[in-house]
Amino acid sequence: MRAVRGDFGRAPVRRGAAHGRLVAGALLLAAVSMLPWLSGTDPALTVLRARSADQDPTPEQLDTVREQLGLDSGPFAHLLQWLAGLARGDAGTSWVSGQPVLPQVTSAFAVSLTLMSGALVVTLVVAALISARTVRLGSRRRLHHRGAGTAAAVLAALPKFLLASLLALVGGVWLGWFPSSGWQGPQSMVLPALALGLPSGAMIGGLLEQALPAAFNEPWARTCHALGLAPRLVARRAVRRTLPGILPQLLPTVVALVGGAVAVEKIFNIPGLGRLSLDSALAQDLPPLQTATLFLVLLGVLAGLLLQALRYALIGPALRGGALPALHARPLPRRRSQYLLAAACAAALCAVVVAGLLRDPLQVDTAARLLPPSWAHPLGTDALGRDLLARLGHGALRTTGVAVVVAAVCAVTGLLIGMANRWSAGLTEVMSTLPAVVAGLLTTALTGPSVWGAALAVCLVGWTPYAAQSAALVEQERASGHLLASVSLGAGSPHRLRRHYLPAVLPAVVRNAVLRLPTTVLVLASLGFLGLGEQPPTAEWGRLLSEGQPYLELAPWTVLAPAGALILLSVLAMSGSTSAGRVTDRHGRVRRIRPGDVPARAGAGTRETVPAAREGVALTDRFGTAG
Repeated sequence: MRAVRGDFGRAPVRRGAAHGRLVAGALLLAAVSMLPWLSGTDPALTVLRARSADQDPTPEQLDTVREQLGLDSGPFAHLLQWLAGLARGDAGTSWVSGQPVLPQVTSAFAVSLTLMSGALVVTLVVAALISARTVRLGSRRRLHHRGAGTAAAVLAALPKFLLASLLALVGGVWLGWFPSSGWQGPQSMVLPALALGLPSGAMIGGLLEQALPAAFNEPWARTCHALGLAPRLVARRAVRRTLPGILPQLLPTVVALVGGAVAVEKIFNIPGLGRLSLDSALAQDLPPLQTATLFLVLLGVLAGLLLQALRYALIGPALRGGALPALHARPLPRRRSQYLLAAACAAALCAVVVAGLLRDPLQVDTAARLLPPSWAHPLGTDALGRDLLARLGHGALRTTGVAVVVAAVCAVTGLLIGMANRWSAGLTEVMSTLPAVVAGLLTTALTGPSVWGAALAVCLVGWTPYAAQSAALVEQERASGHLLASVSLGAGSPHRLRRHYLPAVLPAVVRNAVLRLPTTVLVLASLGFLGLGEQPPTAEWGRLLSEGQPYLELAPWTVLAPAGALILLSVLAMSGSTSAGRVTDRHGRVRRIRPGDVPARAGAGTRETVPAAREGVALTDRFGTAG
């Protein structure tokens, strides 16, 4: 009977998610359709230049293009005409090439889908390797110290476009193992898949590594170990228990591997959907852009439904029965070497920033172009002879300040949307399909190329991982036994929000936001790399990476300096994320917990501990099956 009530209660959520998909999809297509009219430039002029590269067309030519394309009728008339043709299987013709759009977009989507498959395999392999230590030690009850996460931090901090350039140079040009350009077959997929999958896998692996200790701390895991069951059984159950909270993070990752791989596709000259969307948006070629956006929306909805079905397959019985325990890890001490590493990274970053602030970042010396590091220029010079140490130091505050503001806005927005469970699923699925570069083009049309325009573009799409995480955690918290007990005792919505939902969701979202801080810097850097972010001569880390990327082979120090600063920032962010959500007593002080202690009832704002021997534990599978 309880299962029937649970299924009935989820029916409004499913309807709300469907309504959210329709509304968000319609608004997204409408916004994309208005891009030529929002840009402030004459669409006819842009299309004519894309057709013939004529920089000085006559008024008669412009009038002819307007009449051919029907630009005077406005964006919504074009949208309705395109939708009517789409119902007949006709996506229109390209304004630039005059060719049918549907075969072009279908071919690009097939290429991107193949590339996504390879990148997803790399993502899963890297995530498994990063979390392997925690799985091995936790399944044997030997997890006594928190992992450093240095490898995950370093890989996650690598800009995808920089990693793509490096892989193309080393693996394609120097070693000749794989093609460095074009799309010729399976071999052409290896290097781009590595460039896309390594940072994504590091991010997913870092989140999984932080969540696993809580599963190994549950009573069933301790009982299995006491009964001498095989560690692989405990490991498999712990991974199964943890995956439902991590799976929603795959949705924006999967879609980003298709529509957000613009820079990687440009470097490897891959005719994918992301590159087609960018080229169409820059040329204001509306039919291919609308069709590519529709393909991405459908992919996001399908991926969201598949991931949701996989989550319910893993923990469905516990969700329906209201018997899902909350995950709360026993606080693990960190090794002294981890503190020393974090202190060394902080000291190095502060030293670079302070030393750079004492220098002039705008002084141009053409006689000192691309000089290697020396006493006069400790980090070398760029292509204009400017001191890289000065530019790195002056750009630190601007880069990290904007990234912190963007990460905070995205986290708060995602938290609020994710807790509105009825609409959040559909809205998150659709908005995660919008590539940051297309969002950047939409905001640039209104604000012009600037750092705040790029920040607004990231805010438009950057809240989706937090919303997906919040919705998953809220759903699990609603199915917990202590929440049902609280409701039976008359707890109202404000009490449940303050004492149950926020304590269960907020620490995980904060850790995720801190962990994704370098990723936010990288997304801003990618927009700057494509000319949609900070404009020269401003010193900003993303701008430094984009300016030094063409000289990677000739002068690698031009990109090593900003890339190294991002790695230092990522290691610090990883250290900060492991400190979030620590166990405190009633007075807010951090408690030191003995190895035999475990967290008590979840949902309270403070965490009390009780000896494990006093807990009456039964060998019951937490997923609704026998142990």
